[in-house]
This record gives sequence, C-alpha cells and structure tokens, in this order.
Amino acid sequence: MSISRDTVLETLRTITDPISKKDIVSAEIVRALTLENGAISFVMEIDPTHQVAMEAVRTSAVEALEKLDGVNKVSALLTAHTTPKPPPDLGRGGAKPAPQGPQPVPGVKTIIAIASGKGGVGKSTVSANLAVALAAEGLRVGLLDADIYGPSQPRMLGITGHPASPDGKIILPLRNHGVTMMSMGLMMKENEAVVWRGPMLMGALQQMLNQVQWGQLDVLLIDLPPGTGDVQLTLSQKTEIKGAVVVSTPQDIALLDARKAMDMFRKTNTPVLGIIENMSTYICSACGHEEHIFGHGGAQVEAEKHALPFLGEIPLHIDIRTAADGGAPIVVSDPESAPAQAFRAIARKLIDTGALE
Repeated sequence: MSISRDTVLETLRTITDPISKKDIVSAEIVRALTLENGAISFVMEIDPTHQVAMEAVRTSAVEALEKLDGVNKVSALLTAHTTPKPPPDLGRGGAKPAPQGPQPVPGVKTIIAIASGKGGVGKSTVSANLAVALAAEGLRVGLLDADIYGPSQPRMLGITGHPASPDGKIILPLRNHGVTMMSMGLMMKENEAVVWRGPMLMGALQQMLNQVQWGQLDVLLIDLPPGTGDVQLTLSQKTEIKGAVVVSTPQDIALLDARKAMDMFRKTNTPVLGIIENMSTYICSACGHEEHIFGHGGAQVEAEKHALPFLGEIPLHIDIRTAADGGAPIVVSDPESAPAQAFRAIARKLIDTGALE
C-alpha cells in the first residue's frame, strides 16, 4: 500500500510548533518533503536558539509518521534558517550597543566545566560520579551534558523520558540520585545520531543553559565534549564559569592532549581548578596484584608543573563501568567501595579549594 503526500501532510499538521503555536506545516517549518517506496524524508527549518524544544517536535513528527500504513522509513533532519544581515551602519544610526560578556545562569551559584583534551579518558564517568558525590556532601547539584554528539549522562544517571516544556520556552530538567540533569540524549532516541552544524550546536548549548529551569543550585557541572572546539569556546565566551577541572589518564598521549585543554582555558581566561587522574591503577580482583596499565602519577606531575591542585586518583575498576552502565554511579550503588570513596575524596577536595564559594 502506497502512501500519499496529502496523508503525510495531514499527519504533520497534527504536530504543533511550540514557538508559533501553529502546526509545523502552516508554520512553514517542513521543507523538502519527499516520498519514495514507503520512505519519507524532510527537513525542518528552525531558529537554532530553539533547538532543544524543536528536537522534541521532530521526534513527535517522526513517531506519528512511522505509525502510518505503508511507511517503512522516516528521515527528518533539523536545519537552521538564515537570518538576513542588517544593512551596514554608515554612521547615522547612533551609538552601537556594547558587546555582552559572559553571563550568569539564573539561580546557579557556581558553574564548573569538566573537560578533557581527548576522548576515552572517562570524563563523563567522572562527571556523573563527581555530581552525585557533591550531592552527597549536601550541595544542590546540577549536571549539563554538553557532549551533544555523544550524550551519555541519561544512561549513567538512570534517567529516561522527555523533559517537559509547559510554554514551549522553559524546559523542565529531570532528576535522579540527587542531581538535576539535562542532556540532548533525553530529546532523542538512544541510537539516533545528531547531525548538526556549528550554529545549531551553539544554539542548543545556549538553550540548555539559559532556558532550562535549573532552580536554585550551588553548583552546575558541565560535562564537555572532548577537545578544544566550538562548545568549549562558546561556553567560555558567553557563560560565567568559575573554572574547569581537567580529566586525564596517566599516559603520555592523554597528558599531551590535556595540556592543550589547559592551554585553551588559559587563552579564554578560564581558571583550571585542578586535575584528576582517571584509570590511575588496576588491582587484580583474583590475586590483588597492582598494575599501572597506563602509567602512574603523570597527571600529578603535570599539576605540580603548572602549580595547579591535584584533586586525586581514580582506579581502573570494572565496578565503576558496570555501575555507570546500570544507571547508578558507583558513589550511590556501592558507597563504601574504594572507587566510591576516591570520588567522595575528590569532591571534598574540590570544596576545600574554595571553588564552590
């Protein structure tokens, strides 16, 4: 059974644009609609500053079309519309507005970025455990998963479901293990890729920072993507952050990239609050032999070289991985274990540095 274009459009008219309050067809958001052998594809042209809210709309549109008889595949991508450039100022329009510097996030006392120079060093696992460790110390904690292309915090914190948006503007975050969390992973299917260019990426980051109803937080941790790209630069330029914590493994390659991350923060006038050495040592569960698989102590040496606080070591332990995969970081799933106590010690040391005051 073939499906008609009119049927597809009628289905899309049941989906409301929360910004204009019109259906997405009447709002002229749906573009380049094609139908071929039961496969439907289209793009949704949106304002990138409404990226997160519109991702939920895109998901609803895809799910509605997938229910139609004769449909075997639906592909929908978000794209940012272009805004016409204003005419040049020839000196007759009065004074130009002063450029805005970094701005605070309403209700959030302190923002700390968790960064790494490269992927695979366990930055997101450290972020999740550090968040619940700080909450265990009595702080009101939020966690923003800013790794838009590879969001992992929903799985690690055991959070599912879509954030609500009562008015199409304010987004209500979700919460578990004492941590308030927002992630692009909550807006998409778990195995679905984000295919966005820079402007949409930046729009999503700003929306998740400034349109999420974080409430009153003592600290908001931001789990950054690896590297020194658009997200890190935008965050440093547009948001008041107290500083960054750099995560690295002890091996030379990881430390090389960690130095680049620290150099980026130096160039953007962002203090580095300390360094954490992850996967520092491995102890065999069968015989108790200690093995330094990735080397040992490199991050501490790096911290001393740059006169930075060394916040602590996290062992390479299978329980850390299985706890994160199960949606309950080891700090809450096995609080008396050695890895959990290592995270708690790092949280206390970060507090002792005065970074959260």
